[in-house]
Amino acid sequence: MASGDTHPFFDLHTHGFVRVATATPKVRTADIAYNAQGIIEQAEKAHEQGVDLLLYPELSLSSYALDDLHLQTALLEAVERHLSEILERSRTLTPLLVIGAPLRRNGRIYNCAITISKGRILGVVPKSYLPNYREFYEKRWFSHGRDCVALEIDVLGETVPFGTDIVFEAEDLAGFTFGIEICEDFWSPNPPGTLAALAGATILLNLSASNITIGKSDERHMLTRASSSRYVCAYAYSASGYGESTTDLSWDGQGMIYELGDLLIESVRFDHEPELCVTDVDTRRILAERMRMQTWGDAADAAGRPEDWYRTIGFEHGAAPKDNGLVRPIRRFPFVPNRQEKLDEDCYEAFNIQVDALMRRIEATRPKCLVIGISGGLDSTHALLVAAKAMDRLGRPRTDIRGYTMPGFATSDGTKSNAWKLMKAFGITAEEIDIKPTATMMLENIGHAFADGHPVYDTTFENVQAGLRTDYLFRLAGQHGGWVIGTGDLSELALGWCTYGVGDQMSHYGVNSGVPKTLIQYLIRWTTTTHQFDDHVDEVLLDILDTEISPELVPADEDGTIQSTQSIIGPYELNDFFLHHVIRWGQSPSHVAFLAWHAWKDAEAGQWPIDFPEDAKNAYDLPTIAKWLENFVKRFFGFSQFKRSAMPNGPKVSAGGALSPRGDWRAPSDAVADLWLDDLKRNVPG
Repeated sequence: MASGDTHPFFDLHTHGFVRVATATPKVRTADIAYNAQGIIEQAEKAHEQGVDLLLYPELSLSSYALDDLHLQTALLEAVERHLSEILERSRTLTPLLVIGAPLRRNGRIYNCAITISKGRILGVVPKSYLPNYREFYEKRWFSHGRDCVALEIDVLGETVPFGTDIVFEAEDLAGFTFGIEICEDFWSPNPPGTLAALAGATILLNLSASNITIGKSDERHMLTRASSSRYVCAYAYSASGYGESTTDLSWDGQGMIYELGDLLIESVRFDHEPELCVTDVDTRRILAERMRMQTWGDAADAAGRPEDWYRTIGFEHGAAPKDNGLVRPIRRFPFVPNRQEKLDEDCYEAFNIQVDALMRRIEATRPKCLVIGISGGLDSTHALLVAAKAMDRLGRPRTDIRGYTMPGFATSDGTKSNAWKLMKAFGITAEEIDIKPTATMMLENIGHAFADGHPVYDTTFENVQAGLRTDYLFRLAGQHGGWVIGTGDLSELALGWCTYGVGDQMSHYGVNSGVPKTLIQYLIRWTTTTHQFDDHVDEVLLDILDTEISPELVPADEDGTIQSTQSIIGPYELNDFFLHHVIRWGQSPSHVAFLAWHAWKDAEAGQWPIDFPEDAKNAYDLPTIAKWLENFVKRFFGFSQFKRSAMPNGPKVSAGGALSPRGDWRAPSDAVADLWLDDLKRNVPG
């Protein structure tokens, strides 16, 4: 798509993304001309890939492993001479370059990061902490920059800002603000990047040399991940690679970029060829998290409000509007565990959060039994799994769980059969109550057309059945000295897809209230693959997983087509995607639509959850995403909050959030959805 034809929606900058890359350029010891050419080559490649900010390793212009050659005047003069070549070539390039070089000032040499934009040096940041232990001897050659604030330095006849009190900010791209550390700085107990982040930098860069030893890669990951999480920012790290002197050390060229503790991309280590490691950083997500996390603001105040005294060096980025795609891992199922090495641990944790919470509630209230409605669907199945495990761990018989299946006007033989199979497989006390006679009587009493033989299947018709089931459960709980386990999940609460009051919105304890539909499906499958119960239970669970999601409140039509929840409220996989980005990050609908489009437009691209069924790998075009996102916005913001305001207790399970008015989400019940709908209408094409 030509840039002139690009709708702003398709430009990543519209949504606050900044394309960041780490470079491992070609390098040769003390060969300044060769190194300068390597820097330029990577800058040109980054320009072609639409990179906004390009990070090079420490002392990338001179090379790092020079020892006393750092003190040679000829080398230092060559650095400045070839720096001018880089400046000249950068005039027509989009990426802002951050390169490493030794620079002289007032009789001292500093290990510096030089920021270059379109032919000019914006500023120079010196290294704060110089390692001088084991294999390092930097204090022999360099002066530290810890006290260098409010200073300037002359470079190539120009006077530019110099010091550790600098952040750089794009004047034409909100959120594109970055600070700089150099190698040892983030190994220190008091990294200078802390203040840069508190001064407003959403992105921190680390120019590093860092020779490689066994296990050091893990250490770098730990520090980079921790820095991005603690500072609430994106953190890019670039280490020296092939070509540095191997007199006593070796180099692996590791590059990586984390955002809020999430690894976005990592380079190929020990690569013989130069390499770019490119990804897109979501600065809106970062800023939203800082607004939400009051501790971050408190820390900025406690540090003397660095934004008041840090120097902000502005620049005009000038990137032309263009559809450059999105280079970033986006989880289609943000609530579902996606780490292969941690898969069992994550699922175990999610499941046992529910089990542990239910056990505590049982111990606190000492019910004679637990009462649960078993429909043969996903939610009641998972609630039963949790209840059975809780009883097992408490040493109580499963017969203390009283399960009731309550067929209505549209209950299928398949789900009823599964309900019975499930209850028998678990060995709980199982009973069946046919609600049709009572429902018919109620419909007659209120004068509903269905009672006169008319096929009127409206909301009242549905709610009579849903309400009766809950009413029966509460009365049964009272009769048997127990309480009702709620089966409704987080997705249903978000969409208001539940009957209020005397209906499935209410229970004594909602074990699934923090678990969305997509995670419930995954956890049920996990219980079968890890054999949490016996083979007979696993067989029934797999059958339930293959059943169409339906409330089964409206009879099938003449063609036998049953009532489908997802055809009414939208695919749960999309709704859960929308929900995560709205409640966890507070992102606008158009931003969510942009992410969803890139996540779901191509079923062959990107990663799916581990062992995800092939025949369930769907794709959605932008109009479909926009349609269901509009529906989600209407239901979530404009319709269903009153149901959430009165929801029963239940455990939060995912960092993605929950909707309890006593926890993650507090909102008025009478708000309107107009501004969210307007954002969609104005900013999403079509």
